[in-house]
Amino acid sequence: MLVLKSLHIIFVVSWFAGLFYLPRIFVNHAMVSDAATIERLAMMERKLYRFVTPIGILAVVLGLWLWFGYPEVYGGGWLHAKTSLVVLLIVYHLYCGKLMRDFAAGRNTRSHVWFRVFNEIPVLILLVVVFLAVLKPF
Repeated sequence: MLVLKSLHIIFVVSWFAGLFYLPRIFVNHAMVSDAATIERLAMMERKLYRFVTPIGILAVVLGLWLWFGYPEVYGGGWLHAKTSLVVLLIVYHLYCGKLMRDFAAGRNTRSHVWFRVFNEIPVLILLVVVFLAVLKPF
């Protein structure tokens, strides 16, 4: 179980790193207008999204394995709240993919300020998830 838990934590940290960085690239992409920079940022977005997506899948699969494989350890209301936040994070991740495709097609309508605020969503989710996982308040 400890190996699974360790791998879950490693993949979660890696997934969050990607979710923190991808919207930062969007901030820069929304601020530039020259074609060379736009193409470079679009390439960075694609590569990061393709890299971080399987990591996110592994994080979720390992989390579910821990939950259903060890229900005597991983149970309670805190886990349901945490799982709900993970679902929101998955939606956030998929929405980042939509934003990336919008940039690639030249359809972005959002400002760099909007992306700066959007970038804070996974930070807030991470704070709550960590407190839920550590404190298990209910």
